[in-house]
Amino acid sequence: MSAPHVRRAGVTGIGVVAPNGTSTDTFWKSTREGISVLDRVTREGCEHLPLKVAGEVRAFDPAAVVEERFLVQTDRFTHFAMAAADLALADARIGRADEHGSPFSLGVVTAAGSGGGEFGQRELQQLWGKGSRFVGPYQSIAWFYAASTGQISIRRGFKGPCSVVAADEAGGLDALAHAARAVHRGTDVIVAGSTEAPLAPYSAVCQLGYQELSTAEDPERAYRPFTSGACGFVPAEGGAMLVVEDEISARERGVRVRAVLAGHAATFTGASQWERSREGLVQAIRGALEEAECAPEEIDVVFADALGVPEADRAEALAIADALGAHGRRVPVTAPKTGIGRGYCAAPVLDVASAVLSMEHGLIPPTPNVLDVCHDLDLVTGRARAAEPRTALVLSRGLMGSNTALVLRHGAAE
Repeated sequence: MSAPHVRRAGVTGIGVVAPNGTSTDTFWKSTREGISVLDRVTREGCEHLPLKVAGEVRAFDPAAVVEERFLVQTDRFTHFAMAAADLALADARIGRADEHGSPFSLGVVTAAGSGGGEFGQRELQQLWGKGSRFVGPYQSIAWFYAASTGQISIRRGFKGPCSVVAADEAGGLDALAHAARAVHRGTDVIVAGSTEAPLAPYSAVCQLGYQELSTAEDPERAYRPFTSGACGFVPAEGGAMLVVEDEISARERGVRVRAVLAGHAATFTGASQWERSREGLVQAIRGALEEAECAPEEIDVVFADALGVPEADRAEALAIADALGAHGRRVPVTAPKTGIGRGYCAAPVLDVASAVLSMEHGLIPPTPNVLDVCHDLDLVTGRARAAEPRTALVLSRGLMGSNTALVLRHGAAE
């Protein structure tokens, strides 16, 4: 009697729309070169705000990639999601649901932190400036956290498990964990990830209450985690979507498995309780390692949360050492997001995309704008480091107190 098929969740497609590239290839080229695209905020209505620097997606025309009937009822964060999902599905060689088999075998999971602020602001301006007759019916859905999940599934005809993680930054990794568990339970394919668009004036004002937000005016100094000059994080828009499916099924249909989502765990330690986040991250890392059946010394690279707040940076550096032991002081650590900004729920998903590409290309990308590291970390700075990472650890924390760790293994790893 043959052994039962153990389903493992593999990543077979990656789609990226980010400040440093609106395709996976351009994103990776910029990331591996350590190019920083942080710049002054140019969005109309933000000129007078204390937030001066951000990561904007400037080379993106939604009308070129999304049909008009979907454009008029969706916000910018959903435009990013639909475009990234298209890229990921094309990478995984998956078309509409009726081309893959049963539509109930394909689902969507996204995470969102801010929802459709730009669409909502525009409709509120219409309401107060012209009256209720000038508010469209799509205001009721476009702002909603679940809008991207709904629109991707409707547009593609996916009727399998669909959900949204309405959480802070760590929710991006939690969405991938939801996708992995759906695959483990029998779903064929899940499109999972996160995109954000937090740079409309209304959204920007809402962020001003975050004490961790950087208000520095120099793009080269605005976001410098793990340094003596750390002064907070810089927000960003954009994000990534991944195709997650059963590893064996993917290989049977001739598609390469780019990475395996091997282990995940999450904890909660309270809003802005950065000293306590040390313990929370340690427990999340240990839980992810246990689920992945991975020893600490097997971790070849860590993609850090890198908040850019001295207390939080210290807690993360200590957590890596606590969880990985002596190996934690030797393992390469990187934070490519310092070149594009920290895109809330989308930030750790972009880190996962970078980790997969890092394992494929044998390069650990650098941490842009960071030179004077003041923590006991082997932080990769300056230029990419040649390596052969087979197992990556991705970390994320949220401003509201979530801590999440995800272990990835190279697609060719046993």
